[in-house]
Amino acid sequence: MVIESTEETRVIELLKALALALKMPLQGWTITRGLKRLDTDNTSITMKDAQEPKKLLHLIQENTRPSIYALFDFHVHLENDYYTQRLLKEVAIANSGQSSKSVIVLVGGEIQLPADIRRYVANFELILPNHEDLEKLVKQEAINWARANNGKRVQTDNMTLKRLVDNLRGLNYGDARRLVRKIIWDDGAITAEELPKLNKAKFELMDMAGVLSFEYETSHFSQVGGLNKLKSWVAQREKAFFQDNAAKSLEPPKGLMLVGVQGGGKSLASKAIAGIWGIPLLRLDFGALYNKYHGETEKNLREALKMASMMSPCVLWMDEVEKGVASSDSDGGTSRRVLGTLLTWMSENKEPVFVVATANDISALPPELIRKGRIDEIFFVDLPAEEIRETIFKIHLDKREIDSTLLELSQLAAASDGFSGAEIEQAIIGSIYRSVSNNRPVNQEMLLAELQETRPLSVVMAEQLTELRRWARERTVFAD
Repeated sequence: MVIESTEETRVIELLKALALALKMPLQGWTITRGLKRLDTDNTSITMKDAQEPKKLLHLIQENTRPSIYALFDFHVHLENDYYTQRLLKEVAIANSGQSSKSVIVLVGGEIQLPADIRRYVANFELILPNHEDLEKLVKQEAINWARANNGKRVQTDNMTLKRLVDNLRGLNYGDARRLVRKIIWDDGAITAEELPKLNKAKFELMDMAGVLSFEYETSHFSQVGGLNKLKSWVAQREKAFFQDNAAKSLEPPKGLMLVGVQGGGKSLASKAIAGIWGIPLLRLDFGALYNKYHGETEKNLREALKMASMMSPCVLWMDEVEKGVASSDSDGGTSRRVLGTLLTWMSENKEPVFVVATANDISALPPELIRKGRIDEIFFVDLPAEEIRETIFKIHLDKREIDSTLLELSQLAAASDGFSGAEIEQAIIGSIYRSVSNNRPVNQEMLLAELQETRPLSVVMAEQLTELRRWARERTVFAD
């Protein structure tokens, strides 16, 4: 039997209950202390001479009394030790044909076994705490804090408490308790401002670095100029996504796709959705996903999607999705298998994961991905109109502590016709370089000069943009 878990204390308690029910002694082994009875308070029952893995297995072979043996981190001693591998296999074979037999339980965080041994193994996972369990855990920690602070109550509100419990999903009892304890004991309060820190700590605990990354800063919609139709669409679906009481009868939204010109604000909109909903934003990197070894790419994707489900509720941002699923005959069918894995997950996933797929080249996307049912809507993010460009200038100037009231924003907006939000930001950054070089503050002339010297993508790729707009006019909802 294999139990993959870092919660050794919880595993021991479960095995104690099993040993009691089966009326079998429970023995525990570690390399540091040897073999020790775990189901009795008699601490003298210890066999230090069984510290050596080979001696331990020989002892199990010789013991005629059926017992449960919990071996902690034993799998690391099997690597390149063929004698111990063979000995463990013989013990497994000897016990597999008996009605009354001993049971060996290998316990560890991540257990890889040789193929010859895996066929004799049953794999078990500890059930993660559900919403009710996590709610009880939070309340118990709040009670513990109150007892230590003369009966004072932990300060919070129902909505923040619910979001806290939701964001603890996917963690085991021990990790969830540690995070809750840190939040409460810091200041005796649970506030909405602490949730992003909890999400960051949760991500690090789950070790999800690689193809899936955690976006630590998610922008609020107030930092996105324009996109009014998109903002309204997302706001209308918030209650249904969180399955609040008033919206429990509604089908939760699955996600959306954002298409448009590069730098038009698709990435910022993805961050804004997570920011306004107060949930983690995970970015799926299709570049890091692909692996030269056969089958590894699909495995990487399955693990990333599983992790996203464990981090739920969350927004899963698939940036430049066409790079990962565009059909190609030159990759040995990998892109088609990736698409199949992704489509299956999108159809079967029941966890609150809101997918935001962004694409620059919609023609490269397979029709199976963009049909209704897999995503809810396709939005086209066009170049910003003049009044929106004025807002974008103000946002980026304020962000860099440049007093926008000293500038003529309407003139800058008119001079930046055809510019994307990213190109406006770069013009401001260029002006700051000029100001530092000339030892003068940023002024109107510097900004206008940067705009005049820039050739935006709408000029460089005018034909492609015209074609993209023509395609989007009949097939998408314009975000503004």
